[in-house]
Amino acid sequence: MQAFIELTGVVVPLDRANIDTDQIIPKQFLKSIERTGFGPNLFDELRYLDRGEPGQDCSARPVNPDFVLNQTRYRGAQILVTGENFGCGSSREHAPWALLDFGIRCVIAPSFADIFHNNCLKNGILPVTLPAAQVTRLFADTSSTPGYQLKVDLKTQSITMPNGEVLDFDVDPFKRECLLNGLDDIDLTLQHADSIRDYEARRRQEAPWLFDR
Repeated sequence: MQAFIELTGVVVPLDRANIDTDQIIPKQFLKSIERTGFGPNLFDELRYLDRGEPGQDCSARPVNPDFVLNQTRYRGAQILVTGENFGCGSSREHAPWALLDFGIRCVIAPSFADIFHNNCLKNGILPVTLPAAQVTRLFADTSSTPGYQLKVDLKTQSITMPNGEVLDFDVDPFKRECLLNGLDDIDLTLQHADSIRDYEARRRQEAPWLFDR
């Protein structure tokens, strides 16, 4: 997993509440268990004017010019500001995969669905919860300022605005350390690889019948 330490990036505003995981990545794209390749279908039903299908060349599809991700001013955005209860619905891990594959490394919202929130942290995306009033201000500032950027610092748990104002946020200490060091569940397990091998060798001697085939 790619570590998240500090990010300065363009912000894209998606001022909608209760965006569910089927909107983030529609169900027809869930056939693959690879973590890459979902970026072109992020927010597929909002982003395009036709129905997308797995394996389709998205470069020739008609796009919705009113959707923020299709607007030139937000091209290359790495920070998404959105409404409350982001990531509700089914628990599909494909949702953070799609965001990450598109280039989004940080999502800021007043609240998140719990499973989606945890899936983000396990896949290298930082979900930041801020008070609704601060999110509303970010919507206004981003919409009124082309190329609006924020600096997100996980070490200090702070967001620095262009005017120098700092917004603080909280992150679970254990999950923060994992994200700072790029450790997902597999990486955490592999840190104990020697102990696991020792245990397997000991069990093979203590109960050899368990290993007979």
